[in-house]
Amino acid sequence: VQLQASGGGLVQAGGSLRLSCAASGSILSINDMGWHRQAPGKERELVADITSGGRINYADSVKGRFTISRDYAKSTVYLQMNDLKPEDTAVFYCNADVRARGKGWDTYSSHYWGQGTLVTVSS
Repeated sequence: VQLQASGGGLVQAGGSLRLSCAASGSILSINDMGWHRQAPGKERELVADITSGGRINYADSVKGRFTISRDYAKSTVYLQMNDLKPEDTAVFYCNADVRARGKGWDTYSSHYWGQGTLVTVSS
């Protein structure tokens, strides 16, 4: 199973970006999908996540500005980021709780991370 994130870049304060993260591999089902971020010198923190049932959770710092969504058929999670601020500058990582097919009839569940995509917001 792999998670491939895309959509980061450089944007001015007040601008917008949309991140995408697609899961691929021998996937049977995906429970939670979400986004974390890690700013320079800081710990990784939750930005937003969405369950298989569509329940959504946001960090207080992004409520009203970021929107997480999910395409279940494409195993893809999105993060629409509006009104970006310099303090949003960070590497954004997608994550997913995946149940996958192993060898033969085996199945397993694991937590996966994407490779990270850099978002830089200039003032």
